[in-house]
Amino acid sequence: MLSILAAGSVFFPGLFLLSKQCLKSIPGLRWNEGDAAIVSARLVSSIQAIMASTAGYIISTSCQDIIEDQHWLTSSYILFAVPYFVYDIYAMFLCYWYKLQVKGHEVDNGSKSKAVALRGYLRREFLMILHHVVMVTVCFPISVFWRQGKGDYFQGVMFLAELSTPSVCLGKILIQYKQQHTLLHKVNGAVMLITFFLCRVLLFPYLYYVYGRYASIPFYRVPFTVPWQCNLGAALLMAPQLYWFSLICRGALRLFTGSSSRSRKPTI
Repeated sequence: MLSILAAGSVFFPGLFLLSKQCLKSIPGLRWNEGDAAIVSARLVSSIQAIMASTAGYIISTSCQDIIEDQHWLTSSYILFAVPYFVYDIYAMFLCYWYKLQVKGHEVDNGSKSKAVALRGYLRREFLMILHHVVMVTVCFPISVFWRQGKGDYFQGVMFLAELSTPSVCLGKILIQYKQQHTLLHKVNGAVMLITFFLCRVLLFPYLYYVYGRYASIPFYRVPFTVPWQCNLGAALLMAPQLYWFSLICRGALRLFTGSSSRSRKPTI
């Protein structure tokens, strides 16, 4: 267990540092520290998402009995991925810090300036930070210890929620470099909207549906059959997904209606 945790603790920060160094030194790019750090953080998040989705697909397709069947990759990847959420809290702060510099805010390396930036970061990214903290302090012990080896199929399907992350990261990079007008941004926005809805918004309704079929009970009776802890956990995890999905929908609406409205403006 400790060796897998240690591997994840080295892999994700190491990948971030390696990517940042490459982006700064590759001929033709020569990005500055801030740009390299921001893109590297998105790259690490995308790689983690691909790894989680791959693990989820292997686990979910290997479990015939959705309750009793076990797969070694379930607990192993949970242990490996836990350090990612700790690392990502720091990586998000670095991104916020460099964005302040790009926007022309008067920031320096003094402790007072960093304290001000930290307070702004905590206010701006509170929900995402809370999500990461809950993943480490609540979801991790529940997934590894409380389940007692049952329900690996459900855990694998939950890993598949990460399928939406690469398109989210690419969208942020395109916005960072003012590429909202490109076809790539529009296509990526549509992919992000679809994958987020399928993999995150419909995640728990699908899991309830699958359990209903397994237990031979109607879908509407599943919440009254499973332990109350499952309903509470599903509700707490579902709430931020719905909030983020509403933001994605608003962004998609601005993207497509805004571009069409600009095209209708008369030429002066």
